[in-house]
Amino acid sequence: MARPPDLAGPRQLVPFAALSATYFAHIGFFNPYLPLWLKSLGLPITVISLLASVQSLTRVFAPYAWGALSDHTGERVKLLRFSALVALAASAGLWIPGDAWWIALVLLLVFTHTSSMMSLTEAAMAHLVAGDWGRYGRVRLWGSAGFMLTVFAAGAWFERFGMGSFPAWTAVTLAGVLLCTWWLPNVKEAAHHQHAVREPVLPVLRQPPVRWFFASLFFHVTAHFAIYGFFSLYLDSLGYSKATIGALWAVSVVVEIAWFYAQGRLIGRFPMEKWLVVCAVATVLRMAMTAGLGSWLLALYLAQLLHALTFATHHTACIAMVSKHFPSRLRGRGQALFTVIGYGFGGVLGVLAGGLVIDRLGFEALYAAAAGLGLLALACAWRARKLGSGTGPV
Repeated sequence: MARPPDLAGPRQLVPFAALSATYFAHIGFFNPYLPLWLKSLGLPITVISLLASVQSLTRVFAPYAWGALSDHTGERVKLLRFSALVALAASAGLWIPGDAWWIALVLLLVFTHTSSMMSLTEAAMAHLVAGDWGRYGRVRLWGSAGFMLTVFAAGAWFERFGMGSFPAWTAVTLAGVLLCTWWLPNVKEAAHHQHAVREPVLPVLRQPPVRWFFASLFFHVTAHFAIYGFFSLYLDSLGYSKATIGALWAVSVVVEIAWFYAQGRLIGRFPMEKWLVVCAVATVLRMAMTAGLGSWLLALYLAQLLHALTFATHHTACIAMVSKHFPSRLRGRGQALFTVIGYGFGGVLGVLAGGLVIDRLGFEALYAAAAGLGLLALACAWRARKLGSGTGPV
């Protein structure tokens, strides 16, 4: 496949790999262990779920605002640098003792800037790799490696020294993200000035295949917030050590890395719509195993292995679908809609409703409900596939 000359070579892509590694190194400790840090502060499960939902709340508005700004200016890299700087400065508030409202304010400031970073990065990378999803996977796998490193290291650290150093881990990892944004090539797409015709998003959203794709995305990601928001607390309630919790998170990332590395030879075998169906089936199985076999460690490891399909494959298929339906001037807003619909609205519902379900019915009921959401994702993906049949691989 042809690619823009002098844009997608290693010199341009290596800094994106470094940014992916440091960003997901931050996520690798922050997301799994934030609930445990909040628990160590003595907060109840309902408050923990509300605070954990702040990240998803910011994904409702921040990614689209940043995406629209990046589409208008073409300055995706400069916006990434600004976001990383403000997030690092805001994270200093975690060092200051305060009540739940103070923590919520700090998290709101941090997440407003970090929640848009991957949509900006994905938009810039999609421009560089020009549809070569094998190259995309080899860049994105470094993010998975960064996640695995910190989820292991942080689990061992917190097991030995306690959760008190959580703010320090936040500062160090966000500082790494900031440094890597300054390594990025200052790739600037043509700015979309006011006198230029602004391509509207609404006509694209009215297309039935796009609507069913986003519906499948919503249910699929909402189901996964049973993992993202509560998996560590679930394992902790079953008596597993923090090192074991880290290992269970890490094994999912190992298969994620393997998929991203090999996807150049695999992803093109089916249309992206068909991959969405396969990923939804895997989600139903993963959530059902987690719900019913939580006391069996081997079953949990097997369920986590399905992460290669339920996240890695699904993520690439979604990015490809977004690139297909939202090209050129729509790219930033398309990537933002992916984040807003899946990780924004889906995340808010998944975390808030998940906390209520756990409080009233327990963790097993949460993962059973997540399996039901996986079935809804499957139905929508099946419909998207039917409507998209005959278009071939993206």
